[in-house]
Amino acid sequence: MSKLIMFICRIFLGVVFLGAGINGYFVIFGMEPFISTSPQAMALFEFNYLLVVEKSIEIICGLLLILNQYIPFNLVILSPIVANIFLLHLFVDPSLLLLAILLVITHGYLIFYYRDNFRGLLERSPKPFQ
Repeated sequence: MSKLIMFICRIFLGVVFLGAGINGYFVIFGMEPFISTSPQAMALFEFNYLLVVEKSIEIICGLLLILNQYIPFNLVILSPIVANIFLLHLFVDPSLLLLAILLVITHGYLIFYYRDNFRGLLERSPKPFQ
């Protein structure tokens, strides 16, 4: 049962980030986005390069999540993005707060599911590889 939940969470995160990344490129190129965007979120991206970097990361990580490749690495890379999305919708634009909460829950579940992969990051005095 936990493998099914993991699969659903992984695909959900992958589709959301892939779609959001592609949608962001529509905004970058001045086209009408196919998913409505938060005006408050877009105002935070004063410089297009920041939007390009974030949306590129979202597309790459979304694809890798869907393809089941480098999952723990993707979770680490997406952690600050998920936190930023949640905090933005919690404090600035609550219109997509439900989606942000779902992102936090699914991301948290995947981190818990792959927790053994992160144990080395939490060692107080790690031993170097020899």
